[in-house]
Amino acid sequence: MARSSTTAAAKTPATKKTAKKSAAKKSAEESAATATSTRTRSKAGEVAPTLVVRDDEAAWTKAELKAVRKEIDDEVARLRTEIETAEHDLVDLMRDHADGSGDDQADAGAKTFEREQEVTLANNTRAMLIQNLHALERIDDGTYGRCESCGNAIGKLRLQAYPRATLCVTCKTKQERR
Repeated sequence: MARSSTTAAAKTPATKKTAKKSAAKKSAEESAATATSTRTRSKAGEVAPTLVVRDDEAAWTKAELKAVRKEIDDEVARLRTEIETAEHDLVDLMRDHADGSGDDQADAGAKTFEREQEVTLANNTRAMLIQNLHALERIDDGTYGRCESCGNAIGKLRLQAYPRATLCVTCKTKQERR
């Protein structure tokens, strides 16, 4: 008799576990079905995935976001080429500086000025490249269009005019006044 009560007790938890698993399995299947239908709707729809816009603006469409991404990608490619060219020119200027030991002071000053100008241009180009790469990251993680300072919408028109913008007009104005 002790055996049969042990056997019955042993079966009860197993039955409960099975019931829990099937309930968990059911909810997982329902979640998967919901996620699939959500994904299907977002693929079929024209609206891009939840990017912030101002109240008076229409939501980003996939075509608009694709155009902005293409513009930024093209700019990244152009900037990388420009940096490569600037670095090559800078190496040439450094080599000319070493060869020009017999130059007079005016020539040496002109070469130094030219070299400093090339370094400045290369640094500005690198900064623009970083801004563009950051904009691409923001598009990918869904924060594109949100002001990094106050969290409000930057504005779709502003981003279409200046895709690297990370601040709304109000915050940018405050930053420039400092």
